[in-house]
Amino acid sequence: MFMNINQFVENSLGQWRSQRSAHHLTFRHFEAIESVIDIVAVSPDDTAVIDLCKSYNIDPTQAVSPFQMTWEGHTDWDENAEMKGSCILVPIPDRTIPNRGKLLRDQGYAETIPAAADYHFTDDGTFVLLTSYDNAAAEEKIWFANPNLRFRVSLIKTSQGSGVVTASFSSEIRSLPAK
Repeated sequence: MFMNINQFVENSLGQWRSQRSAHHLTFRHFEAIESVIDIVAVSPDDTAVIDLCKSYNIDPTQAVSPFQMTWEGHTDWDENAEMKGSCILVPIPDRTIPNRGKLLRDQGYAETIPAAADYHFTDDGTFVLLTSYDNAAAEEKIWFANPNLRFRVSLIKTSQGSGVVTASFSSEIRSLPAK
């Protein structure tokens, strides 16, 4: 199944109910997380998109299909923990290698700092995102089983990438409007 970044973002727009299981290997702890994720398109002319591109010295006209992701959920690990946030994501396709590029984020996944990740698509349409942070590295894979069901696998590794700290699996179901 052929996939490019524009199709991936278009397929991802909407509200998703997510059920994630995470194994925190360092703490020998299993965590169940339920959340609602909203993914909406953002105009390439949006100030946040332009500012994020400029912060990485990237021409904002290279941005395609920018989007905002907002999430809110709860975990069984710490019932008082507030699990919500929002980030802007800006894909910058590689102009020389098809189906590869950078994904700029104003807030990362493993560390809440701005992050520029490398992405590519596998032959079966899986989106692979590799992010290096100051103290960790993240590897995420997202694929669609059908238009309203997608899966996500995430690994948080040590900064050298030699050890896995957290492994998680998510199933995400799109919320459809009532008929």
